[in-house]
Amino acid sequence: MSDTGDLVFFLSWAFSTRYGANHEMSVAALVLRSEFKIDLLPLLTFADRNVEDPADEEALERAWQDAAPLAECCERVYEALGSDEKRLVSLGDDYPALRDLIRELGQIAAWAAGRGARIRVTYELEDAA
Repeated sequence: MSDTGDLVFFLSWAFSTRYGANHEMSVAALVLRSEFKIDLLPLLTFADRNVEDPADEEALERAWQDAAPLAECCERVYEALGSDEKRLVSLGDDYPALRDLIRELGQIAAWAAGRGARIRVTYELEDAA
């Protein structure tokens, strides 16, 4: 995968929607759920790959999931992001790599699903320095 910043940003804001976040990506997540009827849970099951304590290790272990639902979720989100839904269109301008990254993640998940494998989505934050 190439630079995944747009994807990590989307996942973080979409996850934070449940806590009342009102960022444009949180709104997009709500639109994907309500208007497109997409279950985002497979996409929002992720963890930091850098383990610093037992809680991090547990979160990383809980991030394993069946690959097929993630592949389907990514495909549906990819299609929705290509629609003319006005609350999603601007994401393409502001986060140009997002749609392709969702598609790429879905392809990876589909590959894993075809082999009966499980998958986990992880991220790694880089130091700004």
